[in-house]
Amino acid sequence: MMRDLLHESYTAMRHNRRRTALTMLGMAWGIATVVMLLAYGDGFGRACANIFANFGTKLVIVVPGRTSMQAGGQKAGNLIRFTQDDIETLTTNFPQITHITPEASKQASIQYDTRVFTWGVTGNDPDVMSIRALKLEQGRFYNMEDQIQRARVAVIGSEAKEKLFSGRNALGERIRVDGLSFEVIGILSAKMQEGNDDINRVVYIPFSTMSDLKDTHFLDSIWFTYLTPEYEELGQSVRTIMATQHKFNQTDRQAVQVFNLMTQLHQFEIITLGLKVLMGFIGTLTLGIGGVGLMNIMLVSVTQRTREIGVQKALGAQRRHILTQFLAEALTITFIGGVLGVILAYAVALSVGRLTLYSAFAKNGEAGDIRLIIAPGTLIASTLILGAVGLVSGMVPALRASRLDPIEALRHE
Repeated sequence: MMRDLLHESYTAMRHNRRRTALTMLGMAWGIATVVMLLAYGDGFGRACANIFANFGTKLVIVVPGRTSMQAGGQKAGNLIRFTQDDIETLTTNFPQITHITPEASKQASIQYDTRVFTWGVTGNDPDVMSIRALKLEQGRFYNMEDQIQRARVAVIGSEAKEKLFSGRNALGERIRVDGLSFEVIGILSAKMQEGNDDINRVVYIPFSTMSDLKDTHFLDSIWFTYLTPEYEELGQSVRTIMATQHKFNQTDRQAVQVFNLMTQLHQFEIITLGLKVLMGFIGTLTLGIGGVGLMNIMLVSVTQRTREIGVQKALGAQRRHILTQFLAEALTITFIGGVLGVILAYAVALSVGRLTLYSAFAKNGEAGDIRLIIAPGTLIASTLILGAVGLVSGMVPALRASRLDPIEALRHE
């Protein structure tokens, strides 16, 4: 029976080739629009994820400040200062922490030969490479042996290397940091850099060696990564522990600032989800226009074939047979149009390539640009939308055809 239905559908479509082709074109354009809009939403989400991955996602930065509230007999305005004891406190109380490092930084004079620049120098434990998602382009990063020996070694950013060495080999060369000689042992890969941000001009040295440049008893900040999905509770717990340690009110946001990048990432995920829903809605409306065209064509077909329907009913065809026949024809047009639309969407996605987003205002920001990503989930969602539109558009004419009175249908000229 299914073969007979498909054969009748094919015969009807072949009899009206131009009309069928135009209807398929409308459905193809509609489904291509749905796929591309959903792909744009997926591409936007991937771009945001790449931007955050550039700096690290499950990353917490704890920065000391000054109290703004009275607590425990202490007046407001007290300066909070972190030491290595705070590192131990956090490590002991939070087994979720995977890597942690103190940070001490300063602006220093960086010199090689006759070239002198003022850039940021930061002293950290070797774990900073994982924490800040740093990637090496050349050489190596300093290790615990360098840390223990207070070795005067440095890992420099990609832009620092270009400005100091102008394309020459930098590994093994010695630079002067505030007059002290450091050996360059590694060059970092370029990171996304907005405006005047100097992230690619930073010089990294062991935390123990940083004491040669400044007093490192008090830390500028503490950085750590973690492995728990409860990032909000973790941030609040960190504030509570530090409030107990330094005797300030845990609701005092000025005393200690806790920056959790997952908070911003979650906000962008909500924006991305909203964008996907909006894109899907717009695409569905566009596909709905094609569905209206399909419905109109099928209604015209019902009108033109009224006498044929009357003959079929006179020969014993039941309502469900007539309904299935016209519905099969509508779904066949929908299916073929959908296949053509998906092919069109893939062709457009491959030809468009990268759409400028983050690279418009950030150096090395190509990974943060939008690429049309046609994921399996996008195809599944598009197919469901297409099926719903095709079913609704085909059902109305099919019901009308199945309900025709055979006597009145036979009288139709």
